[in-house]
Amino acid sequence: MAWHVNILTLFPEMFPGMLGHSLAGRALERGDWRYDALNIRDFAQDVHKTVDDTPYGGGAGMVMRPDVIEKVLLSIESPGRKIYLSPRGKPLDQALVKTLSAAPVLTLLCGRYEGVDQRLLDAQGFEEISIGDYVLSGGEPAALILMDACIRLLPGVMGNEATPDEESFADNLLEYPHYTRPAAWVSGDGATHLVPEILQSGHHEKIRQWRREQALKITQERRPDLLTKK
Repeated sequence: MAWHVNILTLFPEMFPGMLGHSLAGRALERGDWRYDALNIRDFAQDVHKTVDDTPYGGGAGMVMRPDVIEKVLLSIESPGRKIYLSPRGKPLDQALVKTLSAAPVLTLLCGRYEGVDQRLLDAQGFEEISIGDYVLSGGEPAALILMDACIRLLPGVMGNEATPDEESFADNLLEYPHYTRPAAWVSGDGATHLVPEILQSGHHEKIRQWRREQALKITQERRPDLLTKK
């Protein structure tokens, strides 16, 4: 059964976007995953197709209406795990990505304007997930990022099945540095840069240890908070 994502959005033409290319695009063509981008505006009842209104209590901007969004949601036979992309949500990390990629169906709600009426989120049991501590103009880019992170973990999508275990955030470590040919590279300023000798040794256990040490060092320097995670 293909991994399936329902996307509630005002801009369905944004999908699949970047996910129609490279690994994700080939996986989509093979049927490893599929999606339905549902236009929220199609479910509005008035002649102007209104999906938002002014906020109670005053304030700038508009708020997306709960009744219209619920109509979209109720049109989906199996919504699965319901997620609202929001900067106030739980941070998206690799552990959460693994969990989401294992769920057969996700429904992603992409907000616009000032956000979505809280009553809809509460009544329909949406969980809120954030891709970072910043604000976007809408939830669509966040949805694409979440989907991309999940798709690459689906069985058969990545060529080397061992790759996910060596990437950044595996074991709460950032990834070790990578090198390729030429072994001696002369940069534009005339300096010569060499590939570390250990990587040219052919000694797999020593290489594994070196990479582990490098990952620990980089994590300690750049993201020491990861080392306290369990």
